[in-house]
Amino acid sequence: MFQLLPEYIGQVWPLFMWSVIIVAAIGCCMGFKEFVWFMSVGYGFAVMCIGAYLLIFGLVTKNLTPARGIMAALFAVYGYRLGGYILKRELTNAAYKKTLESTGSTKAMPIPVSAFMWVYSMFMYTAQTSALTYRYINQAKDNLWAWVGIVIMALAIVGEATADRQKSAAKKVNPKRFCDTGLYKIVRCPNYFSEVLFWVGVTVSGIGAVQGKQWIIVIIALILITYVMYNSASRLELRHEKTYGLDPAYQKYSDTVPLLFPFTKQFHSMKVYRD
Repeated sequence: MFQLLPEYIGQVWPLFMWSVIIVAAIGCCMGFKEFVWFMSVGYGFAVMCIGAYLLIFGLVTKNLTPARGIMAALFAVYGYRLGGYILKRELTNAAYKKTLESTGSTKAMPIPVSAFMWVYSMFMYTAQTSALTYRYINQAKDNLWAWVGIVIMALAIVGEATADRQKSAAKKVNPKRFCDTGLYKIVRCPNYFSEVLFWVGVTVSGIGAVQGKQWIIVIIALILITYVMYNSASRLELRHEKTYGLDPAYQKYSDTVPLLFPFTKQFHSMKVYRD
């Protein structure tokens, strides 16, 4: 059956897509323990699980091409690194945990609310990774756009990991000062930008593989994750304004270094106004 499945996958794609949704649901179910984990730790681990699943699926069905295998592996690496980093920070960083508590992020939610977020999350992460799923479904061959997307995804993973290390190093030197070293000289939220860049790479990889109305899912997912990252950057800016707003060095930094997108003049979110 497995050897025949790739040949007929175009006819049974709803079942295949639902299997990816189930994998995503397993990956982010930890949100029932901490509600915020649906969109943080669960986000990373859901992408990791989807990547591992698509890699194993390709191997078992003998339907794996070099580009599909590398993309699936990058999903797994990206998700594992992100989910593991966030989980370690929330479990071991008392200051960060205190920040979450002050924003109400750790507040327990009613089961129906958690269930709704779980369903939303599983579909969201399935949509974000759908460019690779559609590559399987449409039996698309490896093309130039697949490799361009892979390069962008890899660069984004390196960028996000580098930004996290640079911030951790800066905070060890001076915990009470904002980070403006390394990538933070180019953009104030390089980790959030790298997340957007990763999914841009995934979208680019779909050119020539994603067909017709399938693009609606891929594009909507990219728009949503970009909005989520912009909103996250906006919330972070508000916290920084409360903490460092009276510091002339921070004011100069935030007025000259873009918030989310490098080499633009978008210095502040719409949530922050100055006289």
